[in-house]
Amino acid sequence: MGGGRSETSALSGTEGGRGMTTTQNSQRPNACCFCWCCCCSCSWNEEERWRRSRRKRISQDTKMETIPNCEACKPSAEEIRLWSQSFDKLMRNPAGRNVFREFLRTEYSEENMLFWLACEDLKQEINKNAIEEKARTIYEDYISILSPKEVSLDARVREVINRKMQDPTPHAFEDAQLQIYTLMHRDSYPRFLSSNIYKSLIHGGSRTSSES
Repeated sequence: MGGGRSETSALSGTEGGRGMTTTQNSQRPNACCFCWCCCCSCSWNEEERWRRSRRKRISQDTKMETIPNCEACKPSAEEIRLWSQSFDKLMRNPAGRNVFREFLRTEYSEENMLFWLACEDLKQEINKNAIEEKARTIYEDYISILSPKEVSLDARVREVINRKMQDPTPHAFEDAQLQIYTLMHRDSYPRFLSSNIYKSLIHGGSRTSSES
C-alpha cells in the first residue's frame, strides 16, 4: 500500500494501545475486561451507551442520510413474522435489515448496521486496489476514534484490525463484524421486537393477511 502503510502504523500506535481504557481527562467509562461475548452487563455496554450519547449530540447538528424506501423493499406479513423468530432471519432479509436500521437510527446506533453492511460489501470484493481502498474507508469511518460513527470494539479486536490493515484482505474486519453483530443481537434486537416500529408492522401485516 506504499505510503498507506506508514499511515496505518501511525493509526496503530494511536489506537491499538488505546484499548478500552480512559485517560485522566476523558469522560469515557473504563472498560473492565474483554468478556464481550459472555458478560452483557460489563463496562463494554457502558462504552456503547457513552458513544450513543455522543452521537445524539452530534446528530443535532448533522443531517443523516435518508434510508431508501422502495416498493420492492416492502416486507410481506410472513417475512415480518419470521423476524421475531431469530436475529439471523431478520439480518438475512433485506427488508428486515432496512427496518432494523431505521430502528437503530432512533437509538443513535445506526453505524452498527452501516459497519456490518460495509464489511459484507468488502467480502465480495476481489480487486486488490479496491479492497485496500474500501478497507481504508471502513477504518476511517467506523474504527478511527476521530470518527463520529466509531463503533464499539474491545482492545483485542482493535489490535487485530491494526495488524491486518498492513495488508488488508476482504476479511480484515471479520472479528469486528462478529462483535458488532453480537452487540446488535443482544442489545438492540430485543428492544426492536418491543418497539412501535415493529409492532406497527406486525399489526399492519395482520390486517393485510385477514383482508386477503
